[in-house]
Amino acid sequence: MNISTRRKAYLKFGIAAVLYLLFLLWVKSWWGLLVLPLIYDVYVTKKIPWTWWKRSQNRTTRVIMSWVDAIVFALVAIYFLNQFFFQNFVIPSSSLEKTLLTGDYLLVSKLSYGPRIPQTPLTMPLTQNTLPVVGGKSYLEHPQWEYRRVKGLGKVEINDIVVFNYPSGDTVALKSQDQDFYGMVYGYGAALLAQQGTLGKLTPDMPYEQQQAEYARRYAAGRQYVESFPEQFGKIISHPADRRENYVKRCVGLPGQTLEIKNDTVYLDGRPNPQPENVQFRYEARFLMPLDEATKKELGITDEELGYLQAGAGMPMTGRVKKTLVERGFIAPDPPRSPLSGGDELYPHNMAKDWTTANYGPVWIPKRGASVELTPDNLPVYERCIRVYENNSLEVKNGHIYINGKASSTYTFRQDYYWMMGDNRDNSADSRFWGFVPEDHIVGKPLFVWLSLDPDYGLFNGKVRWNRLFKWVGKIK
Repeated sequence: MNISTRRKAYLKFGIAAVLYLLFLLWVKSWWGLLVLPLIYDVYVTKKIPWTWWKRSQNRTTRVIMSWVDAIVFALVAIYFLNQFFFQNFVIPSSSLEKTLLTGDYLLVSKLSYGPRIPQTPLTMPLTQNTLPVVGGKSYLEHPQWEYRRVKGLGKVEINDIVVFNYPSGDTVALKSQDQDFYGMVYGYGAALLAQQGTLGKLTPDMPYEQQQAEYARRYAAGRQYVESFPEQFGKIISHPADRRENYVKRCVGLPGQTLEIKNDTVYLDGRPNPQPENVQFRYEARFLMPLDEATKKELGITDEELGYLQAGAGMPMTGRVKKTLVERGFIAPDPPRSPLSGGDELYPHNMAKDWTTANYGPVWIPKRGASVELTPDNLPVYERCIRVYENNSLEVKNGHIYINGKASSTYTFRQDYYWMMGDNRDNSADSRFWGFVPEDHIVGKPLFVWLSLDPDYGLFNGKVRWNRLFKWVGKIK
């Protein structure tokens, strides 16, 4: 190697080493220094024959290995970018309409809140938890690292739209992954016990021990039912936190705040949180004349929304849509609200309550380092945080609460938690149904819509929503 070539090699190594060391400084992982000698060899010493196949006399070997090299490089690059910088996400449902629409493709920034150090690092790139086509887990259970998040550009703020891992996704039935496992099991259990005439009545003023005994019966019956029909529900499995399905909702409650919903309005510490401009509620509207296609498209009314109306469930509408339909004579003025009742379907599933989706709480949102006094009245609200998200054992014996075998009257939380809701308030599976979102489940912040495909229209009939391409999420009202 001549002097000029050697200088260039050292220069390239110097640039690569500086960038790599800055990355290690950012993620605070000094084990990565073990890789530095390999980087030095790639650029300077070249003792390891990294590209041996380029010198092969066999043309087939060179062609095949060049493809393998390109594919491996692409997979490593994609894994790195997805893990620490950006990730693609497509809106699968209508829970955030009309802010984010079904078929919106989003670029999600992990830098906004700080990327997580991978907890299950050995995974197939571009998969969440399932291998395409063949099925099965796309990740290895071990090793599993402790949760750690590196410094980002900011933190979750009120009314941010956030991508996160589905909290109730710790346990799923493989053929029913779109359902909350716990809500499903409790529901089947209650139905079975009702058929048998043994369903116990629950009221909010019932003693805690009596409530929990009845809920335990419902859960056991429902779990047994689901396990008895693997052809319908599939195998019951668990996912680590970072391998749970990705969801996207709006953050409407921050750590340490007390949240209550009264008549559809979210209150934080007693003060109303302004509704998003595009918030939707269901109304028992009846069309006085047929809805023409032009108006349907102008107002963004979907086939799904019209289907709710035809099924007698009420149609989701924004204030603008409702006003326009009334003004043009499509529906009568002041259509009555059609909220969901909720009941036992609402979080927590093991607490008798008279809450609804329109009138919920109050609940205090846990904050890292803050303590809460545990009582029979609030234990169901926080036991999932204590037991599942913070990995403690918890049991109640003779009216006393034991955490990790020690009698406890208070608990100090180790994580921040958030309350997430969809803008389509009566058609959203959100924190009202599965509770708090732990800090270690936060994935990132959507930046902009890079593609938007309308599922109600064909490719040559308005499939692409051109007006939404490259629209910043923060500017969508």
